[in-house]
Amino acid sequence: MKLGILSDTHNHTQNLQRAITFFRNRTVTTLIHCGDMTSPTTAELLKDFHVIAVTGNMDMNTGRLEATLKMLNPENSLSATFTGEIEGVAIAATHSHRGNVPDLAANGRFAYIFHGHTHRHRDEQVNGTRIINPGALGGTRHEPRSICIVDLATNRVEFIQIGD
Repeated sequence: MKLGILSDTHNHTQNLQRAITFFRNRTVTTLIHCGDMTSPTTAELLKDFHVIAVTGNMDMNTGRLEATLKMLNPENSLSATFTGEIEGVAIAATHSHRGNVPDLAANGRFAYIFHGHTHRHRDEQVNGTRIINPGALGGTRHEPRSICIVDLATNRVEFIQIGD
């Protein structure tokens, strides 16, 4: 199974549409959004996917975000931190690289930890856990806009530049 990993859209719908097209073309059906979606309008664009989302520091109206995601697909979720299994692979997702990423990685329980917030892509091994930040689709620009695809069957991680 391939997961689409994205973060920090900050309502940049043009880059999000480009990312969605790319995910569709690569037959990705499950997305992990690592925070700062920022509006229900942005969430609505993810209607064709199963979405696991975590809240970011710019997600002010989390109740409306969650209601929109659930309306699109009752299996969608929004929480401060996600921990669970997908296809038998232990995964965690959070927004900030600080806070709980070191705690989540400390015991090596997770194969992958996904996060956002820094607007910089990251691919690092810590205690046997692969920590990935897909980069940002909107907001402050530190590097080219990007997303990530993770193939859980092969452990292949691919970063893709998107848009501006």
